[in-house]
Amino acid sequence: MSTGTRAGSGGSSLSSSPQPAQGAEPSAVSTGSTSGGRLLRVAGGLLVLGILVWQLGTGPFLDGVRSTQPWAVVVALLVTAGTTWCVAVRWSLVSARVGARVPVRMAYLAYYRSQLINATLPGGVVGDVHRGVRHGWRGVLWERGIGWVVQVALVGALLLPGPWRWVGLTAVVLGAAAGGAILLLSVAAVAGHLVVFWAAAESVGVALTPMQLVPIGALVLLGAAIPLNVASWGPREGVAAWAFASFGSTAAVGLAVAVSFGVLATIATLPGLLVLGSRRG
Repeated sequence: MSTGTRAGSGGSSLSSSPQPAQGAEPSAVSTGSTSGGRLLRVAGGLLVLGILVWQLGTGPFLDGVRSTQPWAVVVALLVTAGTTWCVAVRWSLVSARVGARVPVRMAYLAYYRSQLINATLPGGVVGDVHRGVRHGWRGVLWERGIGWVVQVALVGALLLPGPWRWVGLTAVVLGAAAGGAILLLSVAAVAGHLVVFWAAAESVGVALTPMQLVPIGALVLLGAAIPLNVASWGPREGVAAWAFASFGSTAAVGLAVAVSFGVLATIATLPGLLVLGSRRG
């Protein structure tokens, strides 16, 4: 393999937010849903992918696809079922605080469909736009915002040096516990995504320890949240190439892992096909 292997080296404040009209046009809430916004997102993702191909060639992309193991696919499917439950319950709890509650079962089906749409359509947020239009924007925006804040906090803690990392992680976990179920569910969801990232790295066969992979994975998840992408592809791969090189591996290895991670993440959303055309959720 050209990329290298081991042998090679919630609170009351939510209710104060104004309620957008149910079924409002997406452009009234998010400029990213306009035609110009979609073109910008796709162009940004294509630019990042183009630079990676120019610098590293197509080899790491092919290695990432070829290296993805069946056991890793099983892990991704099972873990994503759990993380989807976590974020669906989070959405249900948040929606109850800011407006009409979305039942957990409905939220679970809708979130699976949302993830599938995000993973297959340009921009990476079309599924969330669909949820907002169908179930109300305020709950979706608060739910995604809370998840993003928790993810940034975890990334910051994981990037602390030496024993300070454990201090930071302890602080984040204790803060989440004090914040209640919504924050704890967010931490659990991020942890699940990191497990899928670890499975991708193991499939490729990187020569880094789990303690090195965890902060890299956290950075890659943060990169994946950047909405300038092509069906989630683009910044995620760019961040992975940079992060692996910064942690003593190579950009080619990082790109291969990101590709494998992208393949696993996409496959893990396929249960959303079961409800894609359904009115449920």
